[in-house]
Amino acid sequence: MRLSLSAPSPRRMSLIAGAVVTGLVVAACGGGGGAKETKNVEVFSWWTEGGEKAGLDGLVTTFKKENPDYKFVNAAVAGGAGANAKNVLASRLQSGDPPSSFQAHAGGELADYIKAGQLQDLTSLFEEEGWNDVFPKGVVDLLTHEGKIYSVPANVHRGNLVWANPDVLKKAGISEVPDSIDAWIADMKKLKAKGVKTPLAVATDWTQVHLLETVLIADLGPEAYSGLWNGETDWTSSEVTTALNHYKTLLSFTNTDRSGIDWPDAVKYVTDGRAAYNVMGDWTAGSFKDQGLEQDRDWVWFPVPGTDGVFDFLADSFTLPVGAPNEAGAKAWLKTVGSAEGQQAFNTKKGSIPVRTDAEAADYDAYQQAAMEAFGKDAIVPSLAHGAAASVGWLTDVTSAVGEFGSGQDVAKLQQALADAADKHAG
Repeated sequence: MRLSLSAPSPRRMSLIAGAVVTGLVVAACGGGGGAKETKNVEVFSWWTEGGEKAGLDGLVTTFKKENPDYKFVNAAVAGGAGANAKNVLASRLQSGDPPSSFQAHAGGELADYIKAGQLQDLTSLFEEEGWNDVFPKGVVDLLTHEGKIYSVPANVHRGNLVWANPDVLKKAGISEVPDSIDAWIADMKKLKAKGVKTPLAVATDWTQVHLLETVLIADLGPEAYSGLWNGETDWTSSEVTTALNHYKTLLSFTNTDRSGIDWPDAVKYVTDGRAAYNVMGDWTAGSFKDQGLEQDRDWVWFPVPGTDGVFDFLADSFTLPVGAPNEAGAKAWLKTVGSAEGQQAFNTKKGSIPVRTDAEAADYDAYQQAAMEAFGKDAIVPSLAHGAAASVGWLTDVTSAVGEFGSGQDVAKLQQALADAADKHAG
């Protein structure tokens, strides 16, 4: 399998922000006002297994070493991309029971929390810790509204990646990376002809949204794809129709149990040799590492066909909620998240790359070094499925439409639902 993993150049990080949070009214964000005194630091996330949990464990170990007087309380809720966790979190925030800190993706996902007045301003913490000097400006911009910064980024992930089983591909006579969605579909037909029942493994609705966004990137290109989120690209255009038809064809090569499994199960289809491909973010590399699987021997990766030279961006970050219990402990947690030590402990295990521009590439594996290089030179676009491109409400409507499409397969109906969601939420 041909892979292009050239040695990384010195890291120069830049981000073309594709998702701008605008038009929001921010309610006054006070301090922890009346929160009960506690030494517990309850952190809410959706990292419960594989490389994600290993990364969180590394971050927690660093936090405990730096803050022995605090007790870390893991409030993680299982469910890929936070689908379940966000519902639980919304209920807690609405009932006035916030954790000390909670995970949120950088970008559009922060908009709803800011609008609801549920996040405290962290601008002064950024100034105290010198983060504006070591975090790329584009990333900080995605965390900022009306001059105020609302969360601390832990990492950078890339979403437009294919994870493949080299043995399955070899047996089907596939040795080259396809350069377009059409060429990729042709390879899937070869796999089918060789008896591979499931050329492409996917899982529940959010992973199908993830697959869809990468097809949109491939068929529209980075500029027009980003235009879907700022109103410059028409959701009813023929180019979008082409992408949706490609998406429909890709789904025809997937596993029939997709609605009942999550991303680790879909990845397991690949590592077990039951499928050739899976499209998922680079936390998958952390999961492989956690399982002792080796790159090139057990798995290979490449950008989703048609997206080479594009970096589908997302970043995990942590917030300080209004009314957070143990606000001092929460800020100590945030300082660990943004620190060089914390980011190294976290990202070396999770498969992502550090946000900090002063990170040493030599501390990271071959995939991560390639990701660092790509992030410094590729066109950057915001992930839909992972909160960078759109608000929580917008993503919820898209996910609902994609879920319905999974059974009905009506492209025109899906396209209209996506256009309606844009009309409802954009601007």
